[in-house]
Amino acid sequence: MRQWWFNYGQTEYPNSTQLLLLCDCGGSNNARYYIFKEDLQKLSNELNIEIRIAHYPPYTSKYNPIEHRLFPHMTRACKGAIFKTVEIANNLIGKTSTSKGLKVFSSILEKTFETGRQYADDFKENMKIKFDDFLPKWNYVATPTEP
Repeated sequence: MRQWWFNYGQTEYPNSTQLLLLCDCGGSNNARYYIFKEDLQKLSNELNIEIRIAHYPPYTSKYNPIEHRLFPHMTRACKGAIFKTVEIANNLIGKTSTSKGLKVFSSILEKTFETGRQYADDFKENMKIKFDDFLPKWNYVATPTEP
């Protein structure tokens, strides 16, 4: 998200005061994981922008628009290719587009991600994440805090 914001988002949407992320409930962005919420708060502080999260409940990610609006076109762009290197996959995915205006931007992250990370001991007690009244388990907002 950070990379997208710095490379595209702040240029394409210069007056934005908030972002909306539609997330499924699997993997590292699971709605139950406080490490995700802690990293989200840090990102909100860094970008100085409100970030709203709307998780799809378990087993409903098929309703996420990215599943239908992006993946079929990426699959078509990669059809028949043999991914001998990450660069080949990145180049093919990066060339994905449609006549209706879909453009895909892709890059390779060189970062090594730590496994087994834990959120800070006092994060749950001091977190600034605001949970919505409606479905608070899956809908919440990280608002930038002052340093």
